[in-house]
Amino acid sequence: MKECQSSFLLPKTLGLNGETLAAFYQPIIAMDTRRIIGYEVLGRAVKGNAVRSLGPFFCNEEVPEEDHIVVDRLLREQAFSKLASMQEQPLLFINLKPSWIYRYEENGELYTLSLLDRYGIDPKQIVIEITEESFLGSMERLRTVVDIYRSRGCIIAIDDVGSGYSNTDRIAQIQPNLLKIDIHMIKKSATHDGYFGVLRSFSDLAEQIGASLLVEGVETREDLARAIQAGARYVQGFMFARAEPEFMEPHCFALVIEAELEQRLLHHLGTERYWQRQSERLAEQLVELVQQARCSEQKDEWIEKLLPELYDHCIRVYLCNEDGIQLSSNYYRETDRDWRREEQYRGANWSWRPYFVPNLVQLNENRRAIVSRAYTDLDSYAWIRTVSVLVAPGLILFMDLKDSERGAQRL
Repeated sequence: MKECQSSFLLPKTLGLNGETLAAFYQPIIAMDTRRIIGYEVLGRAVKGNAVRSLGPFFCNEEVPEEDHIVVDRLLREQAFSKLASMQEQPLLFINLKPSWIYRYEENGELYTLSLLDRYGIDPKQIVIEITEESFLGSMERLRTVVDIYRSRGCIIAIDDVGSGYSNTDRIAQIQPNLLKIDIHMIKKSATHDGYFGVLRSFSDLAEQIGASLLVEGVETREDLARAIQAGARYVQGFMFARAEPEFMEPHCFALVIEAELEQRLLHHLGTERYWQRQSERLAEQLVELVQQARCSEQKDEWIEKLLPELYDHCIRVYLCNEDGIQLSSNYYRETDRDWRREEQYRGANWSWRPYFVPNLVQLNENRRAIVSRAYTDLDSYAWIRTVSVLVAPGLILFMDLKDSERGAQRL
C-alpha cells in the first residue's frame, strides 16, 4: 500500500498514542447475487492487536472541521490506493458530510475526484454516501456538487434515511441511487408495527425513485429476516463481519443469504396462498348468499344477514358499486365486541384508494376475489388485509381482516 500520510500533518485532536491511522472495510452483501459487492470505508487507529474506531473523533463537534477533513482524506487515499491494486475491484462506499462537500465552492476542487484521476479508478466503483448531519446550507448548491459526482459516474447514496436529518426534501433534491436505513429502525420494527410500516414505506419510496434499499447494522438472523421483509437489496452488519483491514472472498456469505431467502420465500408463499384460499372461499360463500338474498335495495339488511357467516378475524365490512361509492353502512367490530353500524360512511367515495382501480380491473366472473397485501388499519392500527369480492355485477363487497396467526382460525 502506498504511504499516504507524508503529504498531511495529522491533527493533535486525533489523539494518536503510538497508533497508526488505517482504513478498514466493512462488507456490503447483495441479495440478488449473494456476494459481497462493496465495502464501506471506516477509520481505525491501530497499535499492535489493538484497534480503535475513529467514529467518536468524527462525531466530536469540538474538533475543528479542518481536522476531520484531514483525517478523512488520509483514509480515502489509503482506500483508493488499495482499490487500485485489486484486479477485481468492489464498490467503495465513501462517507462525506454535506458541509464537507459544500466547501467545493471555496476551492473549486473535489478531493475524491482528484483521487480517481490519480489512481485511475473507474468512478462507477465509488459510492458517495451523504452522511447524517444537520445541514443548514442551500440544498440547491448541495445538489449542484452532488451532480458533479454523478456526472463523473459515481453512485450516490443517502445515509441514515429516516433519522430526521436525511429527510424527504433531501432525498427529493439529491435523487440518490441508494437509500441506507439504520439498524435501529429495524429493531424498533420488530416490536412496533408503526415502525415497520415506515420502514416498508422507504422500500416503496426507493422503488418509486429508481433507487435500491441498503439496510446497515444487521446483527442477527432476525435482523436479516426483517431487512428482507422490508425489501432490502443490500445488507451490512456485524452478522457478516466487522470492518477489517483486508477485503474478503466475495461469496463467503452466500450460504447464509440463500438460506434466509429460501426461508422467507417459503413463508411468504405460504402466507399469500393461505390468504388467496381464504378470499376464494369467501367469494364462493358470499356469491351463494347473494343469490339467495337477491341483494335487495336494503343493503344494510343484506350485510347484517352476512355478519354471522364471516370469519372471526373480520373487523369491517361494507358494500360499494364499481364507481367506488359506498352503498351500505360500515359494519365494524373490535376484538370480542359486537358489530357496530356506522351509517356516516354511506355515500363515501373510495375510488381514491390505491388498490381500488387495480382490483376493479382484475375482478370478473373468473376471478371474483382479490386480497391486498398487509397494511395498518386507520382506526385500530392493527395489521389488516382487505378482501374485495365481486358479489354481483357492479357490486363489490370489501372486508377488512386482521393479518395475524389468530386469523388462521375460524370459530
